Amino acid sequence: MGDTEVGLRELKKERTRRALLRAAYRLFEEKGYDQTTTTEIARAAEVSSGTFFNYFATKEELVLGDRSAIIEAGLRVLRRRDPGEVPADLVARAFDAMLATEQGDDPGDEVGQSRARLLFTVPALYGAVLQRTFASQERMAEALRASFPGELDDLQAATIVGAFVGAGMAAVRAAADRDKPLTPALMSAIHLVAANFR
Repeated sequence: MGDTEVGLRELKKERTRRALLRAAYRLFEEKGYDQTTTTEIARAAEVSSGTFFNYFATKEELVLGDRSAIIEAGLRVLRRRDPGEVPADLVARAFDAMLATEQGDDPGDEVGQSRARLLFTVPALYGAVLQRTFASQERMAEALRASFPGELDDLQAATIVGAFVGAGMAAVRAAADRDKPLTPALMSAIHLVAANFR
């Protein structure tokens, strides 16, 4: 199979994935998350139910997504401290890398707004987000501590990363509640925390 055929196939897969996401979030807004079925999402995206499950194992996975590439982008930065860099600047740089990675997978502002509202208002999703967030936060804190041997202990590293994560979540929630763009709110929160940790 030639490169062109592979490229076209990947493009078609990405279009289908985005169509499923847009259909799902439209239905979630109209009917509510719990009342929307995967069959209805597939039908709205004009694909079969089987096609839905080729892309997402569950409705929850559709909303939560696979965030591993985003977290890895942040961890890569945290593991490579620049000479003279202070912890807060390193963490801010890690969040910038995570945002850049997430934007490469961004299905659009409207979907992002809907997703954020769901994550904060549907109890099962909110619980899953917190669980994932705490696990990622621990990994980031460990990477930060390792980049500052003898300078940061576990508690200090956890506190610094926690300040960034908490500020980011609060900013995203406030922006989503007000239908404001999420990324600028998150970036502003991250750099506000960085400035006050120096």
